[in-house]
Amino acid sequence: SAACRVVVHVDLDCFYAQVEMIRNPELRDKPLGVQQKYLVVTCNYEARKLGVKKLMSVKCAKEKCPQLILVNGEDLTPYREMSYKVTELLGEFSPLVERLGFDENFVDITEIVEKRLKQLQQSGCSRVCVAGHVYNHQAINLDNTTHVRLIIGSQIAEEFREAIYTRLSLTGCAGVASNKLLAKLVSGTFKPNQQTVLLPESCPDLMRSLDHIQKVPGIGYKTTKRLEMLGVRNVCDLQAFPSAVLEKELGVSIAQHIQKLSYGEDDSPVTPTGPPQSFSDEDSFKKCSSEVEVKEKIEELLPNLLDRISKDGRQPHTVRLTIRQFSSTDKWFNRESRQCPIPPHLIQKFGKESSTVISPLVDILMKLFRKMIDVDLPFHLTLLSVCFSNLKDLPSSKKGSIGFYLKQVSPPLTSGKQHFYAFAFLPQEVEDVSQGEESNRTGTTKTRKLSEEKKSNIKTAGIPDIPFRLSPGEIDQEVFRELPEDIQKEILSEKT
Repeated sequence: SAACRVVVHVDLDCFYAQVEMIRNPELRDKPLGVQQKYLVVTCNYEARKLGVKKLMSVKCAKEKCPQLILVNGEDLTPYREMSYKVTELLGEFSPLVERLGFDENFVDITEIVEKRLKQLQQSGCSRVCVAGHVYNHQAINLDNTTHVRLIIGSQIAEEFREAIYTRLSLTGCAGVASNKLLAKLVSGTFKPNQQTVLLPESCPDLMRSLDHIQKVPGIGYKTTKRLEMLGVRNVCDLQAFPSAVLEKELGVSIAQHIQKLSYGEDDSPVTPTGPPQSFSDEDSFKKCSSEVEVKEKIEELLPNLLDRISKDGRQPHTVRLTIRQFSSTDKWFNRESRQCPIPPHLIQKFGKESSTVISPLVDILMKLFRKMIDVDLPFHLTLLSVCFSNLKDLPSSKKGSIGFYLKQVSPPLTSGKQHFYAFAFLPQEVEDVSQGEESNRTGTTKTRKLSEEKKSNIKTAGIPDIPFRLSPGEIDQEVFRELPEDIQKEILSEKT
């Protein structure tokens, strides 16, 4: 039940800055900022003590703190790699880990808590100690199993944080609560490198402490603007607003959803993230106002994206371009996008001929750009983003398995459940797969016709032309000879 759930929200401290301090330990204990363009996107706590804040302009940051050390953080690769290490580590504790950006993760630990609760009950132990803070310093009732579950959850959250620090040298905060919304909201109560547990009785106080509705996770910018037009500015306003009027203005599902959120109710599951559903990169700037500049910026974004796709091993089938036009009123949210399918002949080149796809991809993206912008009129862009999505696995099995060399054909109607396989000589597909597998695999396996000498060697190795266990109609003899000897033996053993 929802009351028995225990969810942890892990939020790493000044993540980019921490990664830079790990990469260069000499930066520790010095005021450090991570710069992207003209902004300090994050900074360590030494810099914050001296007045530097996130998203402060470089000029203002230097005025506040002349000794501030700035590191270029425009290449996100080291942050992305460290982020996945954290998620992978948390996955060792529970399979239910959901990424939220680079520096945040939700973990559903309900099952772990239940096991530990049973162990406590079986041992007859009546004492359990909280790890970290209790929100509002609320008294713990050990006769209340919901309280006990959450206290056990705080101990597990502490184990998460200790493991992340011991193995990855990162510190972070954690929130423990009965759902994702509350866990996220309570995790930032005490910073840095601390954790807080929220007991159910303190939920109303936590929600009322939010001075603006946009601070409620799940209520976005556009919904916030519409609520403000209705006179709804904080959580108390939203709770008191007539449901019928809200449903008429926003629609039934959205109105009911956000009013539930205002009371701290959230039944959304922790969904394991799995591999990324898309790959994107963007560039922001003060002004881009010519086609030539747009093309140059797209060309700058593509190589890194194609490298990430190549390492992933899947092929994207859709490409999207997003732009942001300058607006004095909507500085951050005035975005527009267009997308289209990637032509099949280009899809096949991802992963092994990436350099050859840049030029045709630029042409496609420029066409999408012209659908959004009339280039004959003046324009002023402040952001460009390229995204590859609709990722699909390569149409074959892992190299080394039988499925890699065989393709299944439909059996005759009279064959019942029996499956027949036909060999196909697919040199190009073999090469594609070897290039597109996981990033820890290197090199290219090319299938090429064997010489007569090699064919005779196969015969002398004891492999017959047509295996006696297979009828001649099942295989192509010439192709069978082309296969590596270990694969031939594997085929025979499977047919025994």
